[in-house]
Order: sequence, then structure tokens, then C-alpha cells
Amino acid sequence: MGSIALESSYNNNIRPLLDAVDQLRHLKVTQEGIQLPTIVVVGDQSSGKSSVLESLAGISLPRGQGICTRVPLIMRLQGDSDITEPSLHLEYGNKTVPTSEDEIAAAINNATVEIAGAGKGISDKPITLVVKKKSVPDLTLVDLPGITRVPVEGQPADIYEQISKTIMEYIAPKESIILNVLSATVDFPTCESIRMSRQVDQLGERTLAVVTKSDKAPEGLLEKVTVDDVHIGLGYVCVRNRIGDETYEQARIEEEQLFKSHPLLSQIDKSMTGIPVLAERLTQIQASIIAKCLPDIVKKIDDKLNQSMSELNSLPHTLSSVADALKALIRIIKLVRESLGNLLVRGEFDEFPDDNTLHGTARIAEMLHKYRAELPEKCPTKEKQFLMEEVGVLEEAKGIRLPNFLPRSAFLTILKNKIDTISHIPRELVNTVWAYVEKITIQMMLRHCENYPQLKSASQRAIHGLIDKMRDRSCKFVKDMIGMELVSDYTANPDYMSTWVELMKENEPFRKAIEGEGQWLYNTKVTLKTFGDVDVGHLRSHEDVAEQAFDIRMRLTAYWKIVVLRLVDGVALHILHSIKCLVEDELEVELINELLGPNKTGIEKMMEESPATATKRERLKKSVELLKESKDVVASISGSYYC
Repeated sequence: MGSIALESSYNNNIRPLLDAVDQLRHLKVTQEGIQLPTIVVVGDQSSGKSSVLESLAGISLPRGQGICTRVPLIMRLQGDSDITEPSLHLEYGNKTVPTSEDEIAAAINNATVEIAGAGKGISDKPITLVVKKKSVPDLTLVDLPGITRVPVEGQPADIYEQISKTIMEYIAPKESIILNVLSATVDFPTCESIRMSRQVDQLGERTLAVVTKSDKAPEGLLEKVTVDDVHIGLGYVCVRNRIGDETYEQARIEEEQLFKSHPLLSQIDKSMTGIPVLAERLTQIQASIIAKCLPDIVKKIDDKLNQSMSELNSLPHTLSSVADALKALIRIIKLVRESLGNLLVRGEFDEFPDDNTLHGTARIAEMLHKYRAELPEKCPTKEKQFLMEEVGVLEEAKGIRLPNFLPRSAFLTILKNKIDTISHIPRELVNTVWAYVEKITIQMMLRHCENYPQLKSASQRAIHGLIDKMRDRSCKFVKDMIGMELVSDYTANPDYMSTWVELMKENEPFRKAIEGEGQWLYNTKVTLKTFGDVDVGHLRSHEDVAEQAFDIRMRLTAYWKIVVLRLVDGVALHILHSIKCLVEDELEVELINELLGPNKTGIEKMMEESPATATKRERLKKSVELLKESKDVVASISGSYYC
């Protein structure tokens, strides 16, 4: 099939830019999130999209009922004045299929069936049609399926949604120029393609409209394209497409005559009519948008390449030997120890300045402070009447002996009862502390072996087992401490004697109150510095043991401070020492034993790259390769760009 060349002004500086963008599109750089300047052709079904593209390219595209374009068709038109015969080929998938002007429609249909199936469904996988001919404009356009709201037989029920999704993906990027094909026979505001384009380009700054079928509805067309009710920022071009068996040369002659002689259409400015004008406008717009976007494309390629290379380099090196795996394991353990040492021992939080939950020494200090507050400062008692607990024990401790000896068994019995009431508090503390330490330890381990997920299960198991042992050890320590407090009433702390002596100074007024001497003849209340006002009337019936009861209470009061201090200091020092041992010695041993084991199974697992890491590595390699190729492409045209 012969065709006349439609030739726009050829610019030697623009052609390399267009070729570069087409190469980038062929490389699928858009998969990396880098948008390319693109002229996207949209229109309602039967608006005349295919006819416009045929007129620009001088070739016949698939025709038929319903949706003719079922996949995005990227048309690369390349004018070549030296070529003797037109050269056409299709690119899709990994195929390149040569074709001819006579066979192009059938070739596109075959490719469409291969991609989208034999029915009437659509696909978003594109076909690229490369056309090299004399006198075609240097343009790259993307033709999209025509918009239809009502599915016909053989089409999926959600055909409108599918088409809309595909169209929006192409026209939404700010780099896209929207070529909106409108039929002169309809009201522009009612066109679905107008509604879609205004969603992403409300002011119409990147929308050009081409009005087809001008000869079918000339009445009012001048007003439509001059009043511009639908905000087409880049203007309108009215065209007459080929009719019947007209050649493309004849169609252009008829078009020129129509807009020159028709009483209504001739009133439209000549800068807004004809396929040649459309070709020139598109070429100018395309050159402008490419020149505008190119610096940003270059920067995005560089940024994305650096990002992908950084991610790829951050992945663990593939471990090819047991020695490599062992080095990696030792490095992981070292990093875990360093992090835990900072968080749990030295109180250095530079690694996690904003995550207070990881500030280990501070959180453990808070736990110890709370523990100290939960231990009663004064010797606990549940008695309703002063000293009756001591009296009861003394009554049961009576023996055949001199009456002025204080029975030590009575003191120890009461002391045991008091300690029993608080023995759960240090146990709760060690459980809380080790639960926190376990959480932090696992977090650090998972963080540092992130690139070796195959180690996570074994390392967590090792940490669980170690913390259980540390917890059991601490619980035994607490139990032993409580046991030691119950063995004997002993302290070398001089504060005990000085406190007891000070407290016993109030024994004389207490004795007089019991015996009813002086001011207590008719008064049973006495004021004691440590206990405040107490009623001792009930103790007059226990006069024989009252003073001993008072002495025991004063001894318990003085000794209790020593007991609490030992429980606080002893448990705190034990916890801190245990955590230090965990971090500096025991964790490393436990992890090595678990991960290496007798058969070095942990090391072997490290040499097996996880599926997730392998997939990520392969994806990043492909990304780097693609972006490097893309960088070479844009580098090759830098001279053209800056000319």
C-alpha cells in the first residue's frame, strides 16, 4: 500500500532525544518508578482514534466492531529521507516481528491475541510498532483502548473499570501529554475521555484535542473550538480522516480543500486544521516536554541507581565457604554484644536515641526504684492492737527460765513472718528484669542477623534457653537471700545498735503507761516518736511480757532497715553482675554452641541464602543493570541536549 509522506520539520537535535526516550521506554525504565515524557492518545469508542493515527503514520490499523485497540499500542514513527522502502516491525514480550504496510493490521491482531487472548478482553501489556518511512513525523505515541461503558458480548463485565485503570496509569504522570480525540458529532463535555483527562489535568495544561469527523458536523464546530468549554490548554486541531478507498494522499488533498472552501469550516483558523498541522504541533510539544523533563530523568536515574547499588551492597556477601560463614557469625555475635553492652551495661544510647524502650540501664534503674518502693520502709504488721503480735508469740515461747531473758526464738519467729510477707517482691523483680533483658537481646540479635533469617529461629532458641537459666539462677539467688535472712538475726552494721538504743529511750514512758503510773493512772495512751499515739490499755493484762514485746518491736524496727537494705543492694548488684556476665561471656558461648553444634548445622544454614534475600538480590541486580544501561543512553545524548 502506497502512502504520501507527512513531514514535520526535522530537527537534528530533537531526533536523538526522542530516540533516547524510546530506548528508555524499551528498557522499561518506568518499572523503576521513572516516568518518561509520553504522548498518550485517548478517546471514547468510535471517536476516530485509529483514523488519526493512520493518517499520521500513513498505514492501516486494525478495524472492526467494538474495541479495536485491546492493548496499549506504542507507535514509534521515524522519518528517514534516505530509506527506499518503509520498514515496520512489532516488539512485544521478548519478540521482534518484522511486518509490512499490507500486513501490519493482521500482525497487530495476532500480537493482541497472543497477549490479551482471542476474546474481547483487554491487557495492559503493550505492543510497540516501529514505523520507518520517508516523510513521517518523528513521534512516539501511545494508543490506548477506546472508552466504553457498556460491555458487549464476549467482554468482561468490568470492561469499563479495566480500560479506565489502564488509561489513568498512562495519563496521570505529569510527564504525559494527553492527545484527546473528540468526535465533532458529540458534545465535548459529555465525552468520557474529557472527564478522565480533567481528573489528572484539571486546567488542561498538558491536553491537546484533535477533533475528528469535522465534515460530518460542521455546524457550531467553530464555536466549540474557540469557546473551549472543556479547558483544552494546548488547543484544538480539527481534521478530516480518510474516507472509503481514498489513498492517504487523496485524503490530505480533500482535507485541505474542505477547510479552505467549506462555508463554515473555512472560518476556522488554518493553524487549527489539518493532519499536517497536528503532526507539527505534536512534534513541537514532544520536543518541548522531552527537553523539559530530561534533566529530571537524568537525576532520577542517578538517584535510583545509587539507591539500588547501596541496597545491593548492603546485602550480605554470598557465603561460599565454612570459613566465610564462621567469620560472618563471629561478626554478628560481636555486633550483638556491642549493642547489648551499650544498652544494658554502659548506658550508651547513640545507636537508638529516640527509642526509649531500648535504653536498658535507664529502664532497669526504674524497675529497681519501683522494687525499692514496694518493699515496706517500716516493719510490716497487720495487728489491730499495738504489740499484740509480739505478745502472742512471747506467750507461746514461755519456758522454765529466768524471767528477764528475751527469748531469741520469739524474735526469729516474728522476723520470719515479716520476711515471708515480702519474699514475693524480689522474685517478681527478677522475673520482670529478665523478661525485659530477653526482649532486648532478641531484638538486637534479629537486627544484626537480619540478612541471615535462617539463623533467627536457632538464635532465638539459644537466647530463650540462656535467659531461662539466668532467671533460674537469679530466682535461686533471691531464695538464698531470703533463706539467709531467716537463718539468723545478724548484722555488723552499727546503725542497728544506734537505732535500737535510740528507740529504747521510750521504754520508760511505755513502762509507766503499762503500770498506770503518774499521768497514766487514768490514761492509757502514750506518744512514741516512731509509732505516734498508741493505746496500751490492752497490754496491762499482759504486764509480764509487755516490756519484752516492746523490746522485740524496737529490735525489729531497727533491724528491718538493715534487712530491706540488704535485699535492695544484694538483688540490684546480682542483677547488674548477671547482665554483665550475660553480655560479655555467656551469650557468646550459648550462641556458638547452638549455632555451630556438633555438626556445624548453623554454619551450613548460613551458607544457604534465604529465598527472600536471593529474590531481593536478583531484583536489585536487574535494577542496577537496567539503570546503568539507562544512564548510558542519556549520557550518549547529553551533547545533543546541550546544543
